[in-house]
Amino acid sequence: MIGVVLADDHEMVRAGFRMVLEAEGDISVIGIAGSGEDAVGVAKRLRPEVVLMDIRMPGMDGLEATRLITAMPEAPRVVVVTTFDTDEYLRTALQAGASGFMLKDAGPRLLVEAVRAAADGDALVSPSITVRLLGELAAGQSGAGARHKLSDRELEIAAAIARGRTNEEIAADLFISLSTVKTHARSISGKLGTRNRVEIAAWAWRARLVR
Repeated sequence: MIGVVLADDHEMVRAGFRMVLEAEGDISVIGIAGSGEDAVGVAKRLRPEVVLMDIRMPGMDGLEATRLITAMPEAPRVVVVTTFDTDEYLRTALQAGASGFMLKDAGPRLLVEAVRAAADGDALVSPSITVRLLGELAAGQSGAGARHKLSDRELEIAAAIARGRTNEEIAADLFISLSTVKTHARSISGKLGTRNRVEIAAWAWRARLVR
């Protein structure tokens, strides 16, 4: 069971997220917080696997709370969930140690996928942001040198990750099991020396697997 803390100053948002997450058999909301300070305190006390963190909250904002939480011993994973689609927020959140960056309108399926990815030690970013940001990061860079390390199937999956496809979507697209997708993703990370799917996506853009 994945224990989750919801940190958002809007009660209706927390209620909606709770309803979505607790409809899943492997996720339980174990705590809530209405500010950054509350989020840090609740995370210290309850030790969840994942914290869903809003950015703009009274007092300490979610980015500072993320920095403090990810600095804890055996830190929970933090997924930032916000209405504000800006590259500055994304970069700051990832630099603060966030294991994901989602827009609140990304939909319930992607929210669940982000929680599961974070609990597995991976990172997930909303597809619309992934494509825009990674395309920008890839400009003028080259990553083609490592292409020979990957099988044709691994190249196919790396390209799908770079397009913002979730593991479940990739499995459906390629008619393979979810566990097979995860196995290939782990193999890709091992061969490329990447830490998560965001870094796989960045490599794929640099290698011109997607345009």
